[in-house]
Amino acid sequence: MKIWVNGGLRDVATAQVSVFDHGLTVGDGVFETVKAVDGRPFALTRHLDRLASSARGLGLPEPDREQVRRACAAVLEANPMPLGRLRITYTGGFSPLGSERGAEGTTLVVALGQASRRPDTTAVVTVPWTRNERGALSGLKTTSYGENVVALARAHENGASEAIFGNTVGQLCEGTGSNVFVVLDGELYTPPLSSGCLAGITRALTAEWTGAKETDLPLDVLERAEEVFLTSTLRDVQAVHRADGRELAGAPGPVTAEAMRIFAERAAADPDPVG
Repeated sequence: MKIWVNGGLRDVATAQVSVFDHGLTVGDGVFETVKAVDGRPFALTRHLDRLASSARGLGLPEPDREQVRRACAAVLEANPMPLGRLRITYTGGFSPLGSERGAEGTTLVVALGQASRRPDTTAVVTVPWTRNERGALSGLKTTSYGENVVALARAHENGASEAIFGNTVGQLCEGTGSNVFVVLDGELYTPPLSSGCLAGITRALTAEWTGAKETDLPLDVLERAEEVFLTSTLRDVQAVHRADGRELAGAPGPVTAEAMRIFAERAAADPDPVG
């Protein structure tokens, strides 16, 4: 296995990042997860746009996009596999122990892991913790994932693959690594970015390709929605068959099944949809 670290490929056994890297010590970093099919990344341009946006939001210098593209290409070529999780991590680099950044420059790591196709349906649980839609990191894809680790563990304890957060005003927000869509009276909806949810790449493409509407939704909409589905880089569009204790019989329902079909067809036709 080969990993890109700060300018070149390294063997996984010898790839190194300093223990004083700010991404490790205080979570001062941003990242992207990109689906790679037979060595070809999906929607890489959109992912690099969001990586740059997250870096700006965190106060990091924008990464060199061409360097990141070269790193992704090198890692994919060095590690052939049918379906992979390409992870781009960009941090504040070597820094003092504390919140202040150092002056030695940023760290770029690109790695690839084997992935498997997700099931067509899954179960979710809501959790009692909230997303802060007004927080400094709201909407940024940072490496500060402690809340997600705790919430996802809660989901697994309850036989689910994802945990769903509300925000501070009780609105539906997002999953630990996914966006949420619901069907009400036959119409498809998803929370707006103002809810505090991440601007998911798969979310945006699904909304564009299906005509889903953005609107504020209460968290308890999951108790009455006709259909619910998740979107994410590795889930694509995945139906929900159970939300907390509620079974959604027949999942995927007709609206979800159509969204799954549209996404699969459009993604296959254009591996780098840029709008």
